[in-house]
Amino acid sequence: MTRPLRTIARLLAGLALAVHAGAAPAADDPPLPALGASLAQLTVSGVSSGGYMAVQFQVAHSALVRGAGILAAGPYECATGSMWRALNNCMNPGSGARTPGAERTLARVREDAEAGTIDPPAGLRDDRVWVFSGGADRTVERPVVDALLDFYRRVLPAEAIRFVEVGEAGHAMMSVADPQPNACDTSEPPFINRCGDLDAAGELLAHLVGPLEARSTPPAGEMLAFDQHPFTGVAPIELSLADRGYVYIPPACREGGCRVHVAFHGCRQGEAQVGRRFVDGAGYNEWADSNRLIVLYPQVRPRSGFAWGSLRWVYNPKGCWDWWGYADPDYATRNGGQIKAVRAMLERLAAPLPPRPER
Repeated sequence: MTRPLRTIARLLAGLALAVHAGAAPAADDPPLPALGASLAQLTVSGVSSGGYMAVQFQVAHSALVRGAGILAAGPYECATGSMWRALNNCMNPGSGARTPGAERTLARVREDAEAGTIDPPAGLRDDRVWVFSGGADRTVERPVVDALLDFYRRVLPAEAIRFVEVGEAGHAMMSVADPQPNACDTSEPPFINRCGDLDAAGELLAHLVGPLEARSTPPAGEMLAFDQHPFTGVAPIELSLADRGYVYIPPACREGGCRVHVAFHGCRQGEAQVGRRFVDGAGYNEWADSNRLIVLYPQVRPRSGFAWGSLRWVYNPKGCWDWWGYADPDYATRNGGQIKAVRAMLERLAAPLPPRPER
């Protein structure tokens, strides 16, 4: 076989392997229900890549979002579309790779706002934020989190910012709800750790939405799987989104009027990699029941190149949210495919309740 033919054969073999690895059955989950939810006090949170996504969603939709809980993540558009900067400047910065300072981040926010791709930054002024860093976290190190805090201190009053650091904590969601958590200093899947009585979901929700009623244990609501296809505009795999997402619905929220919180999982923490460990064990659902709070859990899936149903090359092997531009160059703005999909999910939850059948 000639060299050109061998090259073509290798490419085709690699394509076939990538397509096979990315293959997934068509979604057969029910639609996300219209619940007459209120978006007036929308809050978001996330860990790792989910933390970066929560920051992006907060900044892009600052007129809508009222608070953000961020675990192990850094400032808005830290990576500026570069995987190299994401891995270095925005995770493990050193002397040759520094995390962008607050002035640079503010300039980026103003630039995007002037271009009309995000809400005006004035919308951030009434937000509250809860930020967490683990002292044993070597995945997203403390200087990166400090850069996020410096940005928030430029745009928010001091009382709106709550920073929590646990010296022995690794890179993970800190939860008291998961029945089999990792040790506090762990940085391994499912990235759900137990650090004493630290309940990150409860603490961040209390800071973002105000005093909470007591946890419900076990939660009495419904964890509903739903089809993400209607919200993506393209096949979900085009954006490295999963076919299926989840929403937790407390019993009282079937009657309408509940607030909404969006919880973004981290890398290697979606259903494709750890099952329902995050949606069931992160700790939000127990607080949702007693506080009339719907929790939306959108889902990403890993991709390594081509995949079944997509001819685009997308490199997201760890199933991260897009915070460096793997899906599209507008990833951090209202025009980003993933942000648009989550915004559409929220609109569906806020749609009026369907009329009840006459008896």
